[in-house]
Amino acid sequence: MHPVLKFDPRTMTRREWLTAVGAVTAAGVGAAWLSRHWPQSTETFIGRTPNYNSSIRSVVLAGMKELGITRREIAGKSIMLKPNLVEPATEAPHINTNPIFIREVAEAFRSMDAREVFVAEGPGHCRDTYLVLDESGVGDLLRDAKLPFVDLNHDDVDVVRNAVRRTTLKTIYLPRSLRRADMVVSLPKMKTHHWTGATLSMKNFFGVMPGICYGWPKNVLHREGINESVVDIVGTVKPSLAIVDGIVGMEGDGPIMGEAKAMGVVVMGRQLPAVDATCCRLMKLNPARIDYLKLAADRLGPIGEFWIKQRGESIMSEAKTFKLLDDPQFAKYRA
Repeated sequence: MHPVLKFDPRTMTRREWLTAVGAVTAAGVGAAWLSRHWPQSTETFIGRTPNYNSSIRSVVLAGMKELGITRREIAGKSIMLKPNLVEPATEAPHINTNPIFIREVAEAFRSMDAREVFVAEGPGHCRDTYLVLDESGVGDLLRDAKLPFVDLNHDDVDVVRNAVRRTTLKTIYLPRSLRRADMVVSLPKMKTHHWTGATLSMKNFFGVMPGICYGWPKNVLHREGINESVVDIVGTVKPSLAIVDGIVGMEGDGPIMGEAKAMGVVVMGRQLPAVDATCCRLMKLNPARIDYLKLAADRLGPIGEFWIKQRGESIMSEAKTFKLLDDPQFAKYRA
């Protein structure tokens, strides 16, 4: 019987992995055990995009190519884009996924012959979704680009089995529009968060949970635990891709009250924990100390840098320190 080995391969750095290899070898653990417990590697892409007037579409298409996403994979498919639209924000555009970013991602999918591209969101704070659309500038852009929109807070719902069960919820309500989509794509904003440390592609999926079932700001899920709920939702929805708006992010008292942070990057990947871990490293945060990422790492994908092959720009060249709230409890999130 093999001894219990106290490490998590999915969160490891390269140095930690090499140490662990020595430990399992010394313990007499064989290849069969390793194949069952060692995670598969994945890839993320970082593209440099200095502002919203630059060629976002070409960067996204370059990222798709680097990630092995081909026209054949997209052609004829229904693509749902899930941006992060939190509040009516005329004076603070860094709160929400930028409208131009949404349009350019949509056009990238259209150029790959997607059958349809539609945008869907269920804001958690403001009950009037269309007020958020109008005040954020997203509504006008969607109309000009002829992009359909679905209010997920008021969509028809299906009751589905909770595939992960980090919370006590055996089933969860999901909007029926998720069944319409062949690919669900997270389009979050790169932001700090006053409860979870960071809010990125996984936390963005709070916005698929219908307000008519979970309240505002999705109170049922807050009671169950934000981090646990994030993992349950993502593990059940199984999104296909994340494309992070890191061109201008938010630091400090995110996700609403923080300050704009110019980053000039787009981050992409198929496995959302790896994408969020890469974003954390770009923000000079430690992904292994972000609770929802620790919970996801043993089920939904790796967060350790050893298991994430970096495409495009390097983390070292693009990383910038994001300010956190001036409170000792937030020091734990630092890399």
